[in-house]
Amino acid sequence: MARSARSSTTRLFYTLCSSTKRTPLTPQHPPPTPVAALLAGNFQLRHYAAGSATARVREEKDAVWRESLEKVRNIGISAHIDSGKTTLTERVLFYTGRIHEIHEVRGKDGVGAKMDSMDLEREKGITIQSAATYCTWKDYQVNIIDTPGHVDFTIEVERALRVLDGAILVLCSVGGVQSQSITVDRQMRRYDVPRLAFINKLDRMGADPWKVLNQARSKLRHHSAAVQVPIGLEDDFKGLIDLVQSKAYYFHGSNGEKIVTEDIPADMEAITSEKRRELIEAVSEVDDKLAESFLNDEPISSADLEAAIRRATIARKFVPFFMGSAFKNKGVQTLLDGVLSYLPCPVEVSNYALDQTKDEEKVTLTGNPSGPLVALAFKLEEGRFGQLTYLRIYEGVIRKGDFIINVNTGKKIKIPRLVRMHSNEMEDIQEAHAGQIVAVFGVDCASGDTFTDGSVKYTMTSMNVPEPVMSLAVSPVSKDSGGQFSKALNRFQKEDPTFRVGLDAESGETIISGMGELHLDIYVERIRREYKVEAQVGKPRVNFRETITKRADFDYLHKKQSGGQGQYGRVIGYVEPLEPGSGSKFEFENMLVGQTVPSNYVPAIEKGFREAANSGSLIGHPVENIRVVLTDGASHNVDSSELAFKLASIYAFRQCYTAAKPIILEPVMLVDIKVPTEFQGTVTGDINKRKGVIIGNDQEGDDSVITANVPLNMMFGYSTSLRSMTQGKGEFTMEYREHAPVSGDTQTQLVNTYKASKES
Repeated sequence: MARSARSSTTRLFYTLCSSTKRTPLTPQHPPPTPVAALLAGNFQLRHYAAGSATARVREEKDAVWRESLEKVRNIGISAHIDSGKTTLTERVLFYTGRIHEIHEVRGKDGVGAKMDSMDLEREKGITIQSAATYCTWKDYQVNIIDTPGHVDFTIEVERALRVLDGAILVLCSVGGVQSQSITVDRQMRRYDVPRLAFINKLDRMGADPWKVLNQARSKLRHHSAAVQVPIGLEDDFKGLIDLVQSKAYYFHGSNGEKIVTEDIPADMEAITSEKRRELIEAVSEVDDKLAESFLNDEPISSADLEAAIRRATIARKFVPFFMGSAFKNKGVQTLLDGVLSYLPCPVEVSNYALDQTKDEEKVTLTGNPSGPLVALAFKLEEGRFGQLTYLRIYEGVIRKGDFIINVNTGKKIKIPRLVRMHSNEMEDIQEAHAGQIVAVFGVDCASGDTFTDGSVKYTMTSMNVPEPVMSLAVSPVSKDSGGQFSKALNRFQKEDPTFRVGLDAESGETIISGMGELHLDIYVERIRREYKVEAQVGKPRVNFRETITKRADFDYLHKKQSGGQGQYGRVIGYVEPLEPGSGSKFEFENMLVGQTVPSNYVPAIEKGFREAANSGSLIGHPVENIRVVLTDGASHNVDSSELAFKLASIYAFRQCYTAAKPIILEPVMLVDIKVPTEFQGTVTGDINKRKGVIIGNDQEGDDSVITANVPLNMMFGYSTSLRSMTQGKGEFTMEYREHAPVSGDTQTQLVNTYKASKES
């Protein structure tokens, strides 16, 4: 059997020999290579060739999508109120051919700026909702989001910056770095957004771009330098000198559309060389490649300087400052060139997703259109055809008719319509790929939801949503319009995460909460206009909080016997204030030893304490900055239940709350007031009457800029008071700063008012 197997193996060997002539096996003639081995070699060669071809195709595809994405810019325009954001966007749309006529924000023709599509925006001359558009400049596609400047609509800025790759910070050449400029810059830092700055309104009286640049360095801690020098200022503002290219630009034509390039004027050569050296020095500090050339005294070409500024800007180590006057049509085209030259394309920005299948492990998104779809819904809007959901696509491709998965809810949704937005106009498209901002209809979701094609379970990190600081009681005048009223509130709550709707448990009134008076006024007005519901509004209510100042022990036994199964639960422990800056508002710690309280009742105990903390006994407002520690307790084999322990926790909290020396916290606002110097004394005196603390007083030309921390409760109706004190010349902005303890007399007054309202 063994010999037969051997002989068949030998026969097979000779059969597989490559030579047709059978050569005897001698030392001089080694056995020829078997065909199987040759075939294996050929297969490997073919496989290698096929693999390299596939790799080459993949590389070519990668090169194509990279090249297409390199010609995309996603930018936002943000600034303090009235710095000229919407005017700047209007000029950008005109020069890129998206619109053919320029209309002013507060235009007399009644048309208004393209990006202010709401009637309310055009009437008030302010931006309320961020508006998205797209345009083409020098073969680059630029997606733009124009954001509001008013602090009441800060969520619009938050969600725009969350999805953008770069931003333009607009600063007024007269007003300089104002309160909202600081807030917007902070938001840009929070989302790691590289930015350019644009000093606008150089045609205005008192324009001083160098003062603004110094303010940006001191107040915003920008490492920055100018990349342009203005030729003249105020009424003499004629054009700009580009420090990188060493050229002078003049803007001719009725709308500044003709750019004339000339040599630098002789009388400006000294300042140009000084500012160019300043620019090179500033960039050299943060860019090693340029620093090497600078230290070796090598000549620095325009291309080298431009590349270094781009590297430093994208790395968020440098902020280039551009200049111009959007209203006078000067400097907008050069700013657009700066967007292409210095702001990143989608593949140059690091975007991360959280993998839900791997305990929220961070995953880097490449921005590859051939990858799995990952898109974030960052803004919702009620359109004529239903809910409009704005999406930023981070990876993959989305097509009309595709099925996508909402990772947050697990729902599978079909995309019936895909559009690109141009303010309130839309253009139907069949598909969109990574790096683009689009909108879809008929997709039911919430702001911040992540969509994928189902192959991955990624979610994008959420955006920062500030807490509301003010509340109003609202109700429809007519009972018949209750349905429309509820529909309006539900829609607004879905669209705007800072707008909250609740029910007052005692009065049964509907309470709306938001970021300030203007914020809530706009929503009440929108209910009237868009839903034809007249609403009556109660007195504004401040969102106070309560907290404790010292440790207090609790030991409460909840025992009830009324036939059948009774209730039995005992909880022992203490409450104490959290450390300042701890980040959380309520903490529960289980320090039970042994099984005095079965572990399955502990969640009910925590739930009871959390519920009790929703309403403090001083004025009925939520209690925060508190830690509850459970150290001991007792249970009954028959009568203990989750309900018994929950009730024991609620009563235990109330029992020890007074002993913990509770205090009331009120929202304190950072208020910036700008008034002519002659009214400074009157305004300062009024701030003191309102229990404000003045923290700054600067002089800007003929104006005084007063910065103060003032309790929100004392700021109602301030706009009317300021107008009457300053003959209508004063203006102010305010933003939430913190919740701080109220004074002793205010606490007594608030507690007495609360008790009286409960008794009546």
